[in-house]
Amino acid sequence: MSNKVVAILGATGVVGQQMLQCLEERNYPVERLVPLASARSVGKTVTFRGEQVPIVEATPEAFEGIDIVLGAAGDGTARELLPEAVKRGAVCVDNSHAFRLEPDVPLVIPEINADDVKWHNGIIANPNCATIIGLVPLWPLHQAAGLTRIIASTYQAASGAGKPGLDELQREMAALAAGEPVGDTKPFAYQLAANLIPQISSFKDDAYTDEELKMGREGRKIMHLPSLRVNCTCVRVPIMRSHSESITAEFERPITPDEAREILSAAPGVRVVDDPASLRYPMPLETSDQDLVFVGRIRRDTSAPDGVNALTLFCCGDQIRKGAATNAVQIAELLV
Repeated sequence: MSNKVVAILGATGVVGQQMLQCLEERNYPVERLVPLASARSVGKTVTFRGEQVPIVEATPEAFEGIDIVLGAAGDGTARELLPEAVKRGAVCVDNSHAFRLEPDVPLVIPEINADDVKWHNGIIANPNCATIIGLVPLWPLHQAAGLTRIIASTYQAASGAGKPGLDELQREMAALAAGEPVGDTKPFAYQLAANLIPQISSFKDDAYTDEELKMGREGRKIMHLPSLRVNCTCVRVPIMRSHSESITAEFERPITPDEAREILSAAPGVRVVDDPASLRYPMPLETSDQDLVFVGRIRRDTSAPDGVNALTLFCCGDQIRKGAATNAVQIAELLV
């Protein structure tokens, strides 16, 4: 395994900082780290393997000599700079939305479609966080019974709005605890503390939001299931960093809850937490700051016509780690 010169585009953000930690934790073969950010961050440093590494301004020229770029910047920055990195010989693993549905860009969850990395043309896309957390447990069930339809409700943490979202939720909770008015709620449209907001991103087709459409569009591409039917409702909830999802899945063939638990117990990236008698089920508090998707509340879908070809489950996963940074580093591991 040869060492790589690795750049992180957006190294000062929440996901960029988590990428740094994941590279360390997973002992990725970094010969040299180049943290990239906007001009206003030049002069600052990031900590990597016990050393202070100076931030470099993100310009096209900054990608000279870079082998791997981990993208943790917004869509506009990604579209502007990542093609420049590719021109200079780098392979980019991008966490933005910019390239996910481009036909020549693999969209990869390593537990599902690692082989798609082989046909990249310089850019590999990291899927949406809710897509990753939902599909990691659905994929092994699909392999067993043939997935045909997903109905999902997601309960997405403040971290999905980046550092501004985390800071705002903390500020609102402190204001409420002190008996003070919450005031301005940006980046959220409404107060999030002691509330939930049934809208994430802007409304698009048929009154669905862009976030809600991602699971279907991305899921069909990742799992190579062009006919997969998906209905999704995305809700922002006052949780710091772990997304939760309630999913009903329909299959071509019968599958029982016990069979599903057995399959998921052996599946990569999954931990089954499903003991209702002991009040054990996935929760955001237990899934934060780690990389597994917890799955539980596995039961028959009693509304299904036949009662045997559909299951309902609940899953949770850390949005910043497996939903973003860890998945990107796992993809980078496929490149060495």
